[in-house]
Amino acid sequence: LPDDVPLPLFEAATAREQPDEHAKPLPLMPPAEQVVADYQTIRLSLKGHPMEFLREMFSRERVVACKAISHENERRRVRCAGVVLVRQRPGSASGVVFMTLEDETGIANVVVWPKIMEQYRKEVMGARLILVEGYIQSSPEKVTHLIAQRMVDRSHDLVGLANDALGRKHTVPAGATVVEPLNEDPRALADMPAQKIRHPRNVRILPPSRDFH
Repeated sequence: LPDDVPLPLFEAATAREQPDEHAKPLPLMPPAEQVVADYQTIRLSLKGHPMEFLREMFSRERVVACKAISHENERRRVRCAGVVLVRQRPGSASGVVFMTLEDETGIANVVVWPKIMEQYRKEVMGARLILVEGYIQSSPEKVTHLIAQRMVDRSHDLVGLANDALGRKHTVPAGATVVEPLNEDPRALADMPAQKIRHPRNVRILPPSRDFH
């Protein structure tokens, strides 16, 4: 009963095994680190989108957000970047590839004509984060697309974001080969063997894109 005198057996059970070490509270996680950790563990985040932490850099490069690919900006030439959600090349589309990009403002639909696809096939098929240069085309029904004329694989910027969030400042290879920074022991990255160099589509910061061919 609550007012009973505890027996020695239970007194030992309630005793502290170690003295108070005066531990200090952990520092708060920066927003970018929280978002990267969310995507790493549950494949989404309610705290933000990876692109919003790259927005300042892209703004300096005069790269617009996906929301700017709108009916009001028809025929305007723009540079737009986003995470690749979907790639598809319907059999009835005569080789045209359709891509869906996403950033913190929404999505943008990109049309890649066969001639551009032939020139930028590696970027179209491999990039997880891509920069598209082209012009906006909109129908009377306000169905809007970005017609691609030039494409740049910017997947290494996602890896750089993860490296910053994890407190690592090592050099990231540009182009078609990038280091997979997550799901790895940080202490082992310095000794990462050659087989750990992955295709950019396999960067485990975001869920893989949905591709239909």
